[in-house]
Amino acid sequence: MHPDVQKIMLSEEEIKDRVQGLGKQISEEYQGEEILVIGILKGAMIFLADLVRNISIPTYFDFMAVSSYGAGTESSGAVRILKDLDKSIEGRHVIIVEDIVDTGLTLKYLTENLQARNPASLKICTLLDKPERRTVNVNVNYVGFSVPNEFVVGFGLDFNERYRNLPYIAVLKPEIYE
Repeated sequence: MHPDVQKIMLSEEEIKDRVQGLGKQISEEYQGEEILVIGILKGAMIFLADLVRNISIPTYFDFMAVSSYGAGTESSGAVRILKDLDKSIEGRHVIIVEDIVDTGLTLKYLTENLQARNPASLKICTLLDKPERRTVNVNVNYVGFSVPNEFVVGFGLDFNERYRNLPYIAVLKPEIYE
C-alpha cells in the first residue's frame, strides 16, 4: 500500500470483476450495434482501456478533456473543454466513460453539449459514483461502484496529477490534500 494512502476502498480484483461485468452488460444491450465510447481525460483513461477490452461488439473510441477542478479538491462549477472530439457523433450510439461522478456539473454540461450533436443515443458509464455529492441531476446508466464521500485516488483518479497509477481505489490521507 502506498504510504500516502489511508485505506484501500476497492481492491484491484474487485475493480477487475466489476469492469468485466460492465463490459458484458454493455455488449448485451448493444448487441448487433456498434458503439463509440468517449473517454474523459485524464482520469477515465485506465478505466476505459480495461472496459473496452471487455466489450465484445464493435467499439470505437475518442477522447475529450475537460476541466472543472484546477489544482483543488472541489469542482469550480465552471466547465471548460480543453480537447474536443476528433470526429462527428451524429447518428452514433455514444457512451461517455468517466472515472467518477461527483457533483454532476461536468457531466450535465457534457451531455447537453454532446446531445446537441445529434447522436443516435447517449449514455454515461462511470467507475465511481458519489450520489450524496450530486448538486445537479444526471442520469448515470452504468455504475461500477457507489462510494461514500471520501477523497479517493487510484485507477486513474488523481490528486495534483499523482496516484493515477495505483491499481486500486484508495482513500488518501487528509494531511496530503488539506
